[in-house]
Amino acid sequence: MVKRNRYSKEFKTEVLREVREVGNAVPVAKKHGISVGLIYRWGKQSEHKAWGQASDEAKKIAEYLPSPKEFRELEEENGRLKSILGEKDLEIAIYQDL
Repeated sequence: MVKRNRYSKEFKTEVLREVREVGNAVPVAKKHGISVGLIYRWGKQSEHKAWGQASDEAKKIAEYLPSPKEFRELEEENGRLKSILGEKDLEIAIYQDL
């Protein structure tokens, strides 16, 4: 059975601060005798701390659906871009045949 170390919040915060100062997690990990992966995991966890404290209203993510007008405009633009790419492909094919 592998014994797992438990690290205090203060220790984790200090390690993450050192990583920010040094700009590289490897020497900090070696200094403290911990894995780089553990430091990265702590960093990810620290980024999401506020998520648990945010209100449910703030967590709502709306799905974006373009209006019919926007959708038509996007289709027209897509058609124009496909036409331009087709012309470029023809130019390349013609020059390669010369």
